[in-house]
Amino acid sequence: MNIGTLLLGHPSPSLRWRAARELEGATDDDAEVSAWRSEIDRSAEVDVLVERLAAAGPYVAGYLLCQLAYLGYRGPAMATSVEKIFGEQQPDGSWSIPPADSGPIEGPRFITMQTVVPLRGIAAAGFAADPRAEHAYQWLLDVRLEDGSWPSGPKADLGQAGRPTSPEKEYRRLPRGLGCRSATTGAVACLAMHPERQRSDIARIGVDHLLARETRDTSTLGWEVSRLVGLERAMGQVTFYATHDLAFLLDLASRCGVSPQDRRVHDLVDYLETLRGPYGMWQHPTHPQLAGWLSLDLENSLRRLDDGDWTGNEEPATPTSSPRSPRRY
Repeated sequence: MNIGTLLLGHPSPSLRWRAARELEGATDDDAEVSAWRSEIDRSAEVDVLVERLAAAGPYVAGYLLCQLAYLGYRGPAMATSVEKIFGEQQPDGSWSIPPADSGPIEGPRFITMQTVVPLRGIAAAGFAADPRAEHAYQWLLDVRLEDGSWPSGPKADLGQAGRPTSPEKEYRRLPRGLGCRSATTGAVACLAMHPERQRSDIARIGVDHLLARETRDTSTLGWEVSRLVGLERAMGQVTFYATHDLAFLLDLASRCGVSPQDRRVHDLVDYLETLRGPYGMWQHPTHPQLAGWLSLDLENSLRRLDDGDWTGNEEPATPTSSPRSPRRY
């Protein structure tokens, strides 16, 4: 049975609306689609997010915008929040941790994620091409490492020029890169939402670094979906995207135009196909009620892959084990 047809009977108007438009090719002129569109904007889950959005700072607001866009909300609260986020943008295009009331911050003040999360929300809300957003994208490009990955804290010097960036922690270090897997994932997620930058070499090199990790972590499949619909908390700073989610990885690769013939993508798709249920759906490992959302995401990614034309570094990365801690006794 067609996945889109199954999803049209889902309790969520957001999922029905997205499935009809994205999988079934329906337009907003369709009577049912129009009714679902109206139902979304007055749903209880959207009301809660909009209420939180009004009081949120740039970091929290950025991800709330991602959640609202994912649910299909199109109300004026998004534009209002985007303007508020832009109002706290730094002159260099980034966003930073606000100073503590007790005095200056000890340690990193500028970290990549403090810009990545607001920028992804701005792009998800439809403002990626705004000149102020472009300024933030340029900041993101300027702090890349020489291998095309992103560090967790490129400007952690608190104004001290020439202070070197410390090595990334082993648990979030890229298999074949100098940078941080969490920061690189977030940066690529921002680029993937931009109408022109999503298929740039910069975005694709970032995806290439992420694809170098070829582990098959089924327990975290759909982690990003679970956060976007509110069943898991969106939390962390340098670790915001530390969870290795195969569905999110495929989403980013497909948006950035990676070819389905790329060996790593081909192998990943083959693996994900083995996880399909009898009706063509994927089950979420933790939240069974997310099967529809996860299936929508994966089906969209598979369809986008058909237009991919870029192949990256397909050589397997050399596996490295985490160093053992020294014995205490």
